Amino acid sequence: MATSPHPSAVSDTLSSISTSNKMATSPRSAPDTISVCSTLSALSSCPDRHGFYGGVQFTDKPKAPLPRSQILAREKKWLHMMDIWREYMAKNYKKVRERCRKGIPASVRPRAWFYLSGAHLLHEKYPNLYEELLKMPGNQQYIEEIRKDQHRQFPFHEMFLDEEKPGRIELFNVLKAYSIFNPQIGYCQAQAPIAAFLLMFLPAEQAFWCFVSVCDKYLKDYFKPGMEMLQRDAGMLMALVKKTSPNVYRHLQKHKVEPLLFMTDWFLCAMTRTLPWDTLLRVWDCFLCEGIKILFKVALVILGASLGPRSIRKVCNDLCETLEVLRSPPEKVLEENFMMHHVLNLNLSREDFEREHQRQAELRRRGKSS
Repeated sequence: MATSPHPSAVSDTLSSISTSNKMATSPRSAPDTISVCSTLSALSSCPDRHGFYGGVQFTDKPKAPLPRSQILAREKKWLHMMDIWREYMAKNYKKVRERCRKGIPASVRPRAWFYLSGAHLLHEKYPNLYEELLKMPGNQQYIEEIRKDQHRQFPFHEMFLDEEKPGRIELFNVLKAYSIFNPQIGYCQAQAPIAAFLLMFLPAEQAFWCFVSVCDKYLKDYFKPGMEMLQRDAGMLMALVKKTSPNVYRHLQKHKVEPLLFMTDWFLCAMTRTLPWDTLLRVWDCFLCEGIKILFKVALVILGASLGPRSIRKVCNDLCETLEVLRSPPEKVLEENFMMHHVLNLNLSREDFEREHQRQAELRRRGKSS
């Protein structure tokens, strides 16, 4: 099985790749969101149904709505479930998971995410802390980095179009507050798209606590310097690729395509810079319910569907060409129904994840002791 490279080795490899193929190799140097959005220069005169005026997230394709009766029935079930949330999570988690996998109705999604992430418990524990954090000066280095990155996050969305928009101000506040709340992490550029994404759905204080939960629980230790946790999960991803898509695994091995070269942005930004918006919302419905294994499954689907066809692998004759395919997967691979069908039907059990997690942890322990 391929082992994860040392960060310096990844940087050396990246330096030989053309700029268009570069991927982030450090949580503190992740490429900004504007580089993804800037492929379209023309802006629409009105936003799409998600609030985008342009960029790769913009879509003018209507989405076929579910029957109104079905939407109302799902909303009613979710509202009832959230009224007795602790009981459901303690005694009927499988029902919660089932409903998340079907897709959370848009009208209740913000509240559902607030509950699923455990952010409501943090808010109850620290009811006034967010406002107190905003009054603190914070680390000046982090403050400067946050200000520099503000304009790069989804710049074609109605919340972040210019400095006067409330989204820019709230984004700064959330990131600053977190840098004070968790000084061991402080601020990493890869966190900014996640915070901006959450602010599109939640009031600032709720978005902050959801952001805390994502960074400190779902992506625990991902943003620490050295990327040790990401390196461990890179090894885990390759082992799972070997199990689910052996032909893809052999192709990556043949061309020495190390996992950190393509997965860093996917995992550090929790797919917020990778997936079309409708797909991203469905993935996050499941991610906040089931945890990081959903990111693994999305990554496995992208790898398997993008490089699985022999005709594609035949024209990817080296590392750069392979990375180009993974940087811009076929549109059909990222489409909502295709992605969710394959994510939910991937032949991997909970035990598979736990077994590989333990194996990678043991490999890293041995590596440190040798």
